[in-house]
Amino acid sequence: MVTTPIASPDKVSKVEKIKERSNYLREPLATELLNDSTHFTDDAVQILKFHGSYQQDNRDNRVKGQEKDYQLMLRTRNPGGFIPPQLYIALDNLANEYGNQTLRATTRQGFQVHGILKKNLKTVISTIVANMGSTLGACGDINRNVMAPPAPFRDRPEYGYAWDYAHKVADLLTPQTGAYYEIWLDGEKAISAEEAPEVKAARQKNLNGSNLPDPIEPIYGEQYMPRKFKISVTVPGDNSIDVYTHDISLVVITNNEGELEGFNILAGGGLGRTHNKEETFPRAADPIGYVDKADIYNLVKAIVATQRDYSDRHNRRHARMKYLLADWGVEKFRTKVQEYLGKAIQPFKPLPEWKYEDYLGWHEQGDGKLFFGLSVENGRVKDDGDFQLKTALRKIIEQFQLPIRLTANHNILIYEIPPSQKAKIEAIFKEHHVITNPDKIDDLVRYSMACPAWPTCGLAVTESERVLPSVNERIRSVLKKVGLGKQSLVIRMTGCPNGCARPYMAELGFVGSAPDTYQIWLGGTPNQTRLAQAYTDKLSIADLENFLEPLFVYFKQERQEDESFGEFCHRLGFEALRQFSASYQSKIAGTSLVRKNKNRVSVDDELFVQLKDASVKENRPMNQIIGDALTAYFEQQQK
Repeated sequence: MVTTPIASPDKVSKVEKIKERSNYLREPLATELLNDSTHFTDDAVQILKFHGSYQQDNRDNRVKGQEKDYQLMLRTRNPGGFIPPQLYIALDNLANEYGNQTLRATTRQGFQVHGILKKNLKTVISTIVANMGSTLGACGDINRNVMAPPAPFRDRPEYGYAWDYAHKVADLLTPQTGAYYEIWLDGEKAISAEEAPEVKAARQKNLNGSNLPDPIEPIYGEQYMPRKFKISVTVPGDNSIDVYTHDISLVVITNNEGELEGFNILAGGGLGRTHNKEETFPRAADPIGYVDKADIYNLVKAIVATQRDYSDRHNRRHARMKYLLADWGVEKFRTKVQEYLGKAIQPFKPLPEWKYEDYLGWHEQGDGKLFFGLSVENGRVKDDGDFQLKTALRKIIEQFQLPIRLTANHNILIYEIPPSQKAKIEAIFKEHHVITNPDKIDDLVRYSMACPAWPTCGLAVTESERVLPSVNERIRSVLKKVGLGKQSLVIRMTGCPNGCARPYMAELGFVGSAPDTYQIWLGGTPNQTRLAQAYTDKLSIADLENFLEPLFVYFKQERQEDESFGEFCHRLGFEALRQFSASYQSKIAGTSLVRKNKNRVSVDDELFVQLKDASVKENRPMNQIIGDALTAYFEQQQK
């Protein structure tokens, strides 16, 4: 029997106390939903997250002395990214009537609807549930949407197993409180797919303390998890879901006949961090071992129980399971999980190399039908002038009643397409100016991601989604000027260090650190198998070309055959990159390293030599040294 540590009530965070007195996710949300205010209180906002919604305000509309333009973002929970046609049409209608007329595919295979007013929230959620959807557990300190590869390969059984277990694990860890249905459906539980008997039995079974003596929430208890918890299920070699970034990743293992035997287990991944808080950091998951299929639910519960009972409920910055792995090490973590499981975890089985797949364009399903991968820039499904993605997508789903799967890179797969419908679907996209040939999409756009950031996300310190298209254009321009016009890069951008678009796995990651300023991460791989590292803390986006040109020139000169930019940066190391950049003088005709700086400052030759020497010695760009010196100077003047 595992001995569970008991945290002293005065040593837990404020959010832990809010959860404990919420009456299993009911209050003060239920009470405040009935009043006429335009927004929820801070305590209610914490509970609202568990129901799938974040309270935000449109910061473009902020006026000093006036109330904020409050609105709500609602997120769907759909394991494996599955959206039936009925649900898509309902979401499209809700976005038009109650939202901001757009839908946004997330990086966890869900949809977000932005711009909902508090007075309309119940109508929106109840409509989603009535149309085969849910938002329960899409946010909050709980298991989030379980991810799986979106490709509908009907002749590859491992993909079917991944979908099946993504749904079953999601069901296993669904909150059991009746609060969701009481608040949004007046107590009437929606008709849904029957829960598998083995899932229900696994939830109720207490393995060496994996369950709590709680009649409502036997797995979670009244305080739920210390922080959000993320799970994926994938197949060997398919890294379309960023396998190393989750709290738990399950890898389907089949025999030669394609029959399911068990799962490899990885654990301890997570990317969120805080600027200038070195105790927070992104972390890649570790291999933990292998379990037979009969033990998979018990194994998941054992890991959840370990995180539930031993992670930090005092400091939320230190509450994710990745810090438990980092503090304990894999061996101690595995030992504790085995105590809950009641048996040894078997050795990790060999796997092929991971490869990122986006599945864009037309593909065979393996059963005579087709599926089509649609590129959605930054996940935003919208109409914009002649480009009418939202209208085209609705026409196709409504006319042909086709299901879709959302991808981890916020694209959309439409599947179960009879070959006879291919030409008609192509014609609808063409009519609405939607590109269907992935070869005609710039690779910088194809492989980039951005979080929503401004103006709605309350955590964002700068732009992301709205600025990335122009950043991609500027990067492509620099690549062309240095003779790398066809070069592909994995680019990801976020408006804050929480990392929702997973920039810490990118070849070139932008992490917002101040208005129009980003921390730059380099060294990830095209297949998302290695963490990038912070290269510079504060880059003004206005200085982007100056920053990138030396790096791209160096890459062109010293790259090995077929070497990616991220692999090049990792191989040479940051010291070599900084030394080359510090001594670099543009040799490209018609260009200058100060061409984008509107405000230019000159220094005399002697000072420039000293600055250059300091840059090499300190491994910092010259403009960063100047910026830090000026910041210190003006701060001193203000004292």
